[in-house]
Amino acid sequence: MDFQTACIHGSEKKYDVTGAVSVPIFQSATFAHPGVGESTGYDYSRQQNPTREHLELTLARLENGTDAMAFSSGMAALTMLMELFSPGDHIIASDDLYGGSHRLFFHLSVKNGLKFSLVNTSDTGLIEAAVTPKTKAVFIETPTNPMMQVTDIAAVSRLARKHNLLVIADNTFLTPYLQRPLELGADIVMHSGTKYLGGHNDTLAGFLVVRDSGLSKRLRFLYKTTGACLSPFDSWLLIRSIKTLPVRVERQQENALEIARWLVGQAKIKAVHYPGLESHPQYEISRRQASGFGAMISFEADSEITAKRILERVRIIQYAESLGGVESLITYPMLQTHADVPEAEREAKGVNNRLLRLSVGLESRDDLLDDLNQAINI
Repeated sequence: MDFQTACIHGSEKKYDVTGAVSVPIFQSATFAHPGVGESTGYDYSRQQNPTREHLELTLARLENGTDAMAFSSGMAALTMLMELFSPGDHIIASDDLYGGSHRLFFHLSVKNGLKFSLVNTSDTGLIEAAVTPKTKAVFIETPTNPMMQVTDIAAVSRLARKHNLLVIADNTFLTPYLQRPLELGADIVMHSGTKYLGGHNDTLAGFLVVRDSGLSKRLRFLYKTTGACLSPFDSWLLIRSIKTLPVRVERQQENALEIARWLVGQAKIKAVHYPGLESHPQYEISRRQASGFGAMISFEADSEITAKRILERVRIIQYAESLGGVESLITYPMLQTHADVPEAEREAKGVNNRLLRLSVGLESRDDLLDDLNQAINI
């Protein structure tokens, strides 16, 4: 089945005898047993719910995985994922991480005995140099948030197999429409479903998708035990949104490429980070492992004054956290997404008081360019 058709029709499993085109919302916490020792396949919604199951089967199909689990947020998914590991285990992660992931790793996971090394995962030599006898996994974002570094997933997966490590890939920015890490050798894909999969800035969600059935069993046990599952109604919202995922992402990345090229030509913008620009250092890797470049742009203004002026003057683009929705949003990473990252560490990665992150939406391209122009230049 073609990807776009799978987005619309999802799982082939049927849950309803009325012929309803929309998957029903099974707003039930519990399910009655037909008899002693018998089950309909659904017992308690923390473990499984028919609406959520349809969503999970759909996402597993889109990522070409064996199983998917839907969570109440992306951070809930990542928090549970850390339960795979034991005190003393070591994880290598991208050094340009989303601030929430960094906060979880270094404020909670470290407290619980895990150890982390942050490296530029676009350089496999740095990954291999960081491997120790205690290393259990490599965690990558690609592209990274917010500096848009790109990691060669296939190369990292080959290295990981050599050392018997799990590869975990955060695929939030590109979605399975543009990039499928499991097909490139990753073991686990995670998403903040709040972003492009949800696409409308109206619900929180998270996902883990796995390639191996054995890993699925381990994670399913943790899933029902920790209980951060997605509600039936929010599952339905995600089912609805995924139907338009290809159409939305195509338009968003078309807008983003034009905006990135325009930003490059502005005197008050000193750097533009977008994988779709040929000047991007990993442009060829992006072309090889993904079918598009996404709609996230980071750019550095010539001064803190200019950066703040842009945030205060945009009219159509909204100054707000999050990304991936139909509305264009602009974010100040040092104060928002990366506020909990130590200043020296943040500055060393380029997340300074001049850096802005733009999530390009579905508005008219001309309107977005006019809005940026009046905010930057007029």
